[in-house]
Amino acid sequence: MRIDVWSDVVCPWCYIGKRRLEQALAENGDQAEIVWHSFQLDPSSTNDDPRDLPTRLGEKYGRGREWGLQANAHVTEIAAELGLDYHLDQAKSANTVDAHRLLHLARELVEAGQVPADTQDRLKERLLKAYFTDGLPVGDHATLAALAAETGLPADRVTEVLASTTYTEEVAADQAQALAYGANGVPFFVIDEKYGVSGAQPVEVFREALRRANADRKPVTLINSPDATDDAACGPDGCPI
Repeated sequence: MRIDVWSDVVCPWCYIGKRRLEQALAENGDQAEIVWHSFQLDPSSTNDDPRDLPTRLGEKYGRGREWGLQANAHVTEIAAELGLDYHLDQAKSANTVDAHRLLHLARELVEAGQVPADTQDRLKERLLKAYFTDGLPVGDHATLAALAAETGLPADRVTEVLASTTYTEEVAADQAQALAYGANGVPFFVIDEKYGVSGAQPVEVFREALRRANADRKPVTLINSPDATDDAACGPDGCPI
């Protein structure tokens, strides 16, 4: 089973959605290849915005800082139910394009067999924890290099990517693909290129989507008569007469 996920590393519901998906996989006893795709909630964000997160949220949605504080408290409470320790009062403004470019690097190295298969997923997890729990600036190159090193990415490749615009087009293509699927926000999950789950849905929703995907992948059950032979079928080498 393959699950493609579009998300941002500064999206609180994306971290929650990741945990709920993982819980559903564990409860169903399913194994899946998870591929992380880029989606920037705000490509115009900067790494040096002096405003705190509640202020940025309140101004973005035109509801004021108090609303931003309440929104953060609400999502922090939900995250805690899943064992996630949010410290949104410490969250630092970041443009996430470089974090996404490193996720593309991780995926390329996985596909080339140069790093373990779970490397991209571990990098995604580390980036999310860095922002939501550790209060680290995930738009800062030095921080990103350190997080990538923790995950096992080769330092020379990380330095090369961060010093260039490599994977920028792939980040944009991911965003375009999400929009083509009809995703106006994230997280957005696509299971086996057939079943879509929009948002950090309850675990039960993920379990049902996984169940349907598994049902579609079951082999066909053959029904034959007791005395059936292969003589009544044609194969690649022709038909027996």
